[in-house]
Amino acid sequence: MGNSMFLFAAEGEIHWAIVCLIGVSVVFLGLACIIGLVELMTFVCNRILEKGDKKKPSTKAPSVAKPAPSGVTQNRGETLAAVCAAVAEEEGTDISAIRVISFKKL
Repeated sequence: MGNSMFLFAAEGEIHWAIVCLIGVSVVFLGLACIIGLVELMTFVCNRILEKGDKKKPSTKAPSVAKPAPSGVTQNRGETLAAVCAAVAEEEGTDISAIRVISFKKL
């Protein structure tokens, strides 16, 4: 009966260590199943997308010239007006009461 003492704390009760071990094992097994299902779905979806791409004729979209990377400088006045309007609305003042000293792109 020395071996059964580890499994049973008292007569008919399961030892707390066994309960913890079973709980951790079940959680680990569940996570492993979730990871396996995600990997399987990724594989299946990639296969479906590959088949869909092969059926369509490969026509490239015409390349469009990208604008200069100046960003804010093209519409600086509009951007400044929008920022001033937002600040005026937040502060509850008139937009004419706002004076912009400097406006830089961060």
